[in-house]
Amino acid sequence: MLVLFLAAGLYFSWRTGWFQFRRFSWWLKCTWGALFRPAAGRDAGRDSGAGEPTAARAAFESGETAAGISERQSICTALAATVGTGNIVGVATAIVAGGPGAVFWMWVSAFLGMMTGFAEKVLGILYRHKDSEGHYKGGPMTYMEEGLHAKWLALLFAALCMAASFGIGNVAQIHSMSGSLKEAFGIPAWVTGVVTALIVAVVLLGGIRRIGAFTEKLVPFMVLLYMGSALVVLACRAGQIPGAFALILREAFRLRPAIGGVAGYGIAAAMRVGVARGVFTNEAGLGASVFAHSAANTKEPVQQGMWGIFEVFADTIVVCTVTALVILTTGLARPETLLGLDGAALTMRCFTEVFPWGDQLIAVSLALFAFGSLIGWSYYGERATEYLFGEGAVLLYKMAYVFVVSLGSVASLSMVWKLADVCNGLMAIPNLAALFLLRGQVTAAWKDYERRVLKK
Repeated sequence: MLVLFLAAGLYFSWRTGWFQFRRFSWWLKCTWGALFRPAAGRDAGRDSGAGEPTAARAAFESGETAAGISERQSICTALAATVGTGNIVGVATAIVAGGPGAVFWMWVSAFLGMMTGFAEKVLGILYRHKDSEGHYKGGPMTYMEEGLHAKWLALLFAALCMAASFGIGNVAQIHSMSGSLKEAFGIPAWVTGVVTALIVAVVLLGGIRRIGAFTEKLVPFMVLLYMGSALVVLACRAGQIPGAFALILREAFRLRPAIGGVAGYGIAAAMRVGVARGVFTNEAGLGASVFAHSAANTKEPVQQGMWGIFEVFADTIVVCTVTALVILTTGLARPETLLGLDGAALTMRCFTEVFPWGDQLIAVSLALFAFGSLIGWSYYGERATEYLFGEGAVLLYKMAYVFVVSLGSVASLSMVWKLADVCNGLMAIPNLAALFLLRGQVTAAWKDYERRVLKK
């Protein structure tokens, strides 16, 4: 799986001329930069599909229409599912299991995964359709069935996606959420599970419109809360940051004898754990976030593809790196100082080095991240269920999803992460196969965009 993930990203990076590096300023203007420009040329930009920054701003901020949700809501829904416990707990477990060098391989998987995410979103827009109510719907199943004419592959992906929504998006999230709240506030895990299940049920009853509106408000708040606090920690330990980067690079390629425990990691373990945690947190190659992006009110496939690049960049290169630096600059990640710490407990201890109430801060941040993922992944599971069994089965899926939220809060940590990794791997296989077989469509869309927009 490591080879498949990296090979897919490497291929699309090469075919687009390493777009994520060569046109870094352009895709950043068309995504993050769209937040800060006036929406001049709103209608012309959307109709032409030019993908220029002003048009990107117009499409980004446009409200709900009969055809879909705004780009703002689609990216917030995708980010709510993507920016989850992997950014806090996953980074800590990666460093414990694979050493500081695992962070480097998370970066590698992210830089290549940007273009895998790009390819997914481009295909999602190319093959999406409108339902009976005029709303945009799509996902990997649509480009598997209509692009490859492989209904069996689409059914396989939908089944695996539905299963993954219970593993990656449900159990892994609520377990980390309940564990952190118990550690910081003494709240019993089952109480967190039951209360969260009730809130999730209320949000799910409103469908994609309520999900989009909810995540649009949640994502900026949760990211600003966590990132603001983490940057304060790093400011207090600015002198250790260069050493932390040096440690990451040195340990990424260091051969170390296996002497047991955390000290036994080497290059292979760092690569395996780093890529696995990287994929868990940014989800590039899984195809899941295509569901949210396909619902966006945009006509330009490459424009939405650039949001896929930004999604991976923000999640792994920015948020995960900040978490890793917080852990490494405190010195608590050394084998002799871990003292059995792992996951959220390790991250909490690092924050308490600066904030006396660091435990509570991380618990709240983790709860928000986990809840966002619970909501985002529920939508992915709904779409997969609808494809498999029809619209009538969606209500049963929602009931099962809410029920599993309450159960996942008391699962074991090792079982949770193994389940998440297995779901990642199984779900990625059909999606990566479809991306490879439809690579010509992605390349053609990119070349057309480059000719129309970038070479003017």
